[in-house]
Amino acid sequence: MVFSIFCRTFAGMNKKWDDIRVIAFDADDTLWDCQSWFDEVERKCCQLLSPWATAREVSEGLFSTERKNLPLTGYGTKAFTLSLIENAVRVSRQQLSGDIVMRLLELGQELLTFPTTPLPEVKETLEQLSQLRRYQLVVFTKGELLDQENKLQRSGLEQFFSHMETVSNKTEKEYRQLCENLGVAPEQTLMVGNSFRSDIAPALAVGAKAVHIPFHVVWELEKSEEYPHERLQKITHFGELLQIVG
Repeated sequence: MVFSIFCRTFAGMNKKWDDIRVIAFDADDTLWDCQSWFDEVERKCCQLLSPWATAREVSEGLFSTERKNLPLTGYGTKAFTLSLIENAVRVSRQQLSGDIVMRLLELGQELLTFPTTPLPEVKETLEQLSQLRRYQLVVFTKGELLDQENKLQRSGLEQFFSHMETVSNKTEKEYRQLCENLGVAPEQTLMVGNSFRSDIAPALAVGAKAVHIPFHVVWELEKSEEYPHERLQKITHFGELLQIVG
């Protein structure tokens, strides 16, 4: 019953918002696929460590290590690589050879250059939105500054955005600061993203509007309970955004 009400609520919110001045887009797993590449590195790590532990043990240990390190290392590829190696040393009881450590390092470095091909309908939708000239299109993402800038450049989408902001985390504080930096009220801001925890909930909390586009894979630390909201719309295809603001 609760789920059916939840679905009807989202379905009934197919309306346009006319007071938006800024549309902020998350980057990873919203504009391009990212998590799948990390999952593949994790799978290869499990294979390398198979003499010492099962794949489940390696994955659970990696998640625990990432969560422990997060307050110090933050989000991003370099933080993930450090946790990858630390977990491997622990799982192997410090029996790793230099060759395996080097391979883990190489796997982490590969995540700095993977192709950030735009997801379906992303480029076409951004082209149409930019032609409207009604909105300022910006990228608002978390992680490492240089890595995120490089991914945007590799994607070929940089031309559509007038501003990019990379933060260490996305909380209400960062969303308020984004609006202040852009000179708009939260009510005039629309956040578009795949993570309910990072892209949707804090944006709604400060008074902004939000569009949730779930991705087929979700990092464990980004999983959270979803809920309906009068300033939230949920879509399944990126192009549906034009029905809301186009």
